[in-house]
Amino acid sequence: MANGAPMNPRGNNAASRTLPLGTVAKVTNVATGKSAIVKIEDRGPYIKGRIVDLSPATAHRIGITRRMGIAKVVVAPIAVPLPNGKVKLSRELPRQETAQLAASLLRKSHASALVMRE
Repeated sequence: MANGAPMNPRGNNAASRTLPLGTVAKVTNVATGKSAIVKIEDRGPYIKGRIVDLSPATAHRIGITRRMGIAKVVVAPIAVPLPNGKVKLSRELPRQETAQLAASLLRKSHASALVMRE
């Protein structure tokens, strides 16, 4: 991983070239409609046309088999860490889900506050 830790193949981690490290995002397989919540913990993929690398467990959870290898997905950021230490939350989540995510993020991170997306 970008922080030097080994990648957990059973974890909900992912790699993105564009989303900031620490971003929590919802990844949805377009073909199956299945989704998973991941945390961006590494950089990549470095192959043209690919937007995210998922852990094997997460890929399996949303219906991407080892044989398939790749699938069309939609990546929707849920919580994006800001340079000032705050976390910007998406307004696309239901209010109760946002509150639960906010509480979880504050417990697990060093964020000083959360900011709702306008």
